[in-house]
Amino acid sequence: MTLNRRKVLKMGLGAGVALTSIPVAQSVIWSGKDFTRPGYEPALPEAPEGRAAWQNWSGLHKATPKEIFVPADAAALAEKIGAWSGRVRPVGSGHSFTPLVPSQDMIVDISRLSGLISYDSAAKTATFGAGTRLRQTAQLAAKVGLAFPNMPDIDVQTLAGSFSTGTHGTGRRLAAIHDGVQSFHMITATGAMLDVSRDSHPELFAAGKVSLGSLGVITDYTLRMVDNYALTRTITLARTDDIIANMLDLSKAHRNFEFYALPGSDYSAVIIHDSYDGKLEGRPPSKDEDFLATLKDLRDTLGWWPWLRRKAFGAYASAFVPDDGPMEEATDEYWKLLTTSRPTKFNETEYHIPEANAQAAITEINAIMSSRSDAYYPIECRFTGQDDAWLSPFNDGVRCSIAVHTPADESYRVLADVIEPVMQRHGGRPHWGKMHSLGEDELMALYPAFADFKALRKEMDPDGKFLNPHLAKLFGEDLA
Repeated sequence: MTLNRRKVLKMGLGAGVALTSIPVAQSVIWSGKDFTRPGYEPALPEAPEGRAAWQNWSGLHKATPKEIFVPADAAALAEKIGAWSGRVRPVGSGHSFTPLVPSQDMIVDISRLSGLISYDSAAKTATFGAGTRLRQTAQLAAKVGLAFPNMPDIDVQTLAGSFSTGTHGTGRRLAAIHDGVQSFHMITATGAMLDVSRDSHPELFAAGKVSLGSLGVITDYTLRMVDNYALTRTITLARTDDIIANMLDLSKAHRNFEFYALPGSDYSAVIIHDSYDGKLEGRPPSKDEDFLATLKDLRDTLGWWPWLRRKAFGAYASAFVPDDGPMEEATDEYWKLLTTSRPTKFNETEYHIPEANAQAAITEINAIMSSRSDAYYPIECRFTGQDDAWLSPFNDGVRCSIAVHTPADESYRVLADVIEPVMQRHGGRPHWGKMHSLGEDELMALYPAFADFKALRKEMDPDGKFLNPHLAKLFGEDLA
């Protein structure tokens, strides 16, 4: 149920606004506004002769490296890295919004290092190529009766990319997905292959689970799995103030709890998953893109008049949501419910906030975004349990992750200029794959083991083969 301008105005007018009261001049000016940011270019960069072209999923980061190497196996990759005299950056699906990948030397695409290599049903472990996408991993595991304990809401990332950036789902009793790593094979800067586990290389294991691709290139992982399982999901609309007031209790009451605050409205979309052992009814067709298009319609049509915009959304919500139940109910295998397709591209910042500060932080951020006439993208709020990786944002306890998005073709300055300072003031640690401006000094203060990670990285890669400008900033290194 997307809305055109006529429908939007009817909804707002139905809330008690007379047509003659609408300032026509303001409406006309707003309707002609172009939100496209200057310099936006969705196409790949034009590569000079002899070079390749690369960009990340949102098109924010681009590179024209000397080579994009796609190894057929680990041996070919080890030989290539050992012989390469320049810098090397690995890439998974390119779904990070920080410039972890861009390199003008060599980018290594590990997509062919994928698939289920082996599994042990009794031990509940499985070994996968590091280039296996999350959805493919879940599907392959399900065929042999195994499962991830949890999954993030986007499933196109590779195992290496998701683990290396601390990708997470939601659930205060569930750790980020890198916590399931039991061992991995890593190719070092010299081309040597290391078999890394908690017993064989305890420090490298603790550092390598969330490594930003800075220690070496990982070729496969052995994972701790669980028996395959099903979930029930409900999606409801509720007043944002009520959800924020009760968010800690709701996170404790359900296996997976998250909500999306909707700027320019008084509502949030609440998504809850709980364990389920009955008949599976399947997942209905997703309404996410339709819902997002409606929010954009409201922004494009009524962003200039916040009061009417709120009234129109309230009318839309009343028409869209059943009086006697949720917007959506579903039962299915976990991996079919926890993940969501995201065809519409965006840029994103996400910080992980200490639980004690979470309600104040989301209240402030929602107020900021709701006060902006150009904002419409939902604000995501989730919880993640503790783990012990050196650079895991969750290694000091349960944290609440707050993610703010802007459309890929629109300005993202609000994320850096307005939202990031709020996140930092509330004690947040940045998601390694989401937009942030922090460098060595700030990260040293946030992570007790950051100095240990830096020292180990220097030992593993003294010449900085796996660095690029972004990583050099994080670790205080000179690329000259």
